Amino acid sequence: MSVYNFCAGPATLPPDVMKKAQAEFLNWQDMGVSVMEISHRSEPFLAVAAQSEARLRRLMNIPDDYAVLFMHGGGRGQFSAVPLNLHVEGKAAVYCNSGVWSQGALDEANKFIETVNINVRKDTATGFDVTPASDWNLPLDASYVHYCPNETIDGVELFDVPKHPTAPIVADMSSNILSREIDVSAFDLIYAGAQKNIGPSGLTIVIIKKSLLERKGLPRPGILDYSLEHKQGSMFNTPPTFAWYLANEVFAWLEAQGGVKAMEAINKQKAELLYDFIDQSGFYSNKVAKHCRSLMNVPFWLNNEKLNDLFLSQANQAGLLALEGHRSVGGMRASIYNALPLEGVQALVDFMAVFAKENG
Repeated sequence: MSVYNFCAGPATLPPDVMKKAQAEFLNWQDMGVSVMEISHRSEPFLAVAAQSEARLRRLMNIPDDYAVLFMHGGGRGQFSAVPLNLHVEGKAAVYCNSGVWSQGALDEANKFIETVNINVRKDTATGFDVTPASDWNLPLDASYVHYCPNETIDGVELFDVPKHPTAPIVADMSSNILSREIDVSAFDLIYAGAQKNIGPSGLTIVIIKKSLLERKGLPRPGILDYSLEHKQGSMFNTPPTFAWYLANEVFAWLEAQGGVKAMEAINKQKAELLYDFIDQSGFYSNKVAKHCRSLMNVPFWLNNEKLNDLFLSQANQAGLLALEGHRSVGGMRASIYNALPLEGVQALVDFMAVFAKENG
């Protein structure tokens, strides 16, 4: 029986990457030791670091005037790093609130700086919705504008990018980086925890316009200092080497699949398959407005929620794992990141059809 992992994060990794890592675990590059046992400043690991940055730059078409950092702390670490690095005296930061994760970033920023909270959600009694970025009323004077393009918990994704005449645009792409093509130059800072589309938890990617590294900001720990990390090659202290190695292998796997453009086509196919079935089933429902439905996180609800426990039990028995929705919204959630194959979504749809027939 095939097993498919729909966990929202840490999420499924490509089997080819896992098999390669397993084969190399005790003897990497014929050195007789694991990659996690060697110095991060040794020539072999420095080659991994350089290779991973080069691969990510190719995958995302990152311009030369952007730095790529491999940092600690996950997305929540960046909730602190962003205001500490980008604060400008006398200017407030603008936070565009579209859900739980953008609210979390706002709450953290409020510990350090003045902020302006712009609510861009426009939920109704029956569903989740968000105002298009082109209609956001952003203050003219701001130190930066922060938003989260993909809210994993309730499956809301923003496909357009906000614009501001002077303030840098900052995006938390932890749950949708590398899932679809973007124009990196439309952003000034992108950050992403690795544990959804890049690798295991413990590593965080930061893509930042080099001119922003010159900002004074506020006093901050060295491991959250973008300028210092850039000068030190992301090695101010010992980085999460095994996670970095695995990220490099995932980048190689993505290139072998045809890059981000090819992954986007597959991701759209997976999402359409699942959303179309839910909409037509009469047994399940999705509460997200169609224009902002996430490609990565698909929440759904059984019309009869008394069947939730039975659904989850039988899904686990069928090898369909981690489908329980977040406690704040209930229901179910299928996270269908890059490494989750189309076959897995088809297996889920087939199971849901049988379950509905047997319990309708």
